[in-house]
Amino acid sequence: MRREEIEDLIRLVEESNISELEICEGRKKVRIAKGLPGIAHTSASSNQGSAQVSSPIPLEQPAASEKLASNLKEIISPMVGTFYRAPAPDADPFVDVGQPVAVGQTVCIVEAMKLMNEIGAELNGTVREVLVENGQPVEFGQPLFLVEAA
Repeated sequence: MRREEIEDLIRLVEESNISELEICEGRKKVRIAKGLPGIAHTSASSNQGSAQVSSPIPLEQPAASEKLASNLKEIISPMVGTFYRAPAPDADPFVDVGQPVAVGQTVCIVEAMKLMNEIGAELNGTVREVLVENGQPVEFGQPLFLVEAA
């Protein structure tokens, strides 16, 4: 992919309502993500013919008081989409604060492009905090839950 084409894609993302775009052409791959305020971007890099704009990197490390306790782990969103705590608007949430979770257990749904993607727990433990409101948009890598590891 030529530099001009990549620059055009960057302009398209900046001018649109999307926050991330990824295009693959054979072995070449380009990923463009909009930045957030207070976040710096790494520069574009080239690796075996592929150009990539990396994900945002926080400017500051969290203060010691903001770091997670060693027994608390985050369940993060694997994609951009809309967060739902329950399988249907009138249904009970998949999990609530204080409930135990097991590896693979569905904890929420992230809707992306009209597809409902079930998100499973990656560890055994107890839900200590739900970090996102039902129906709220979420970003790739955004923490959704805090779980106290068993």
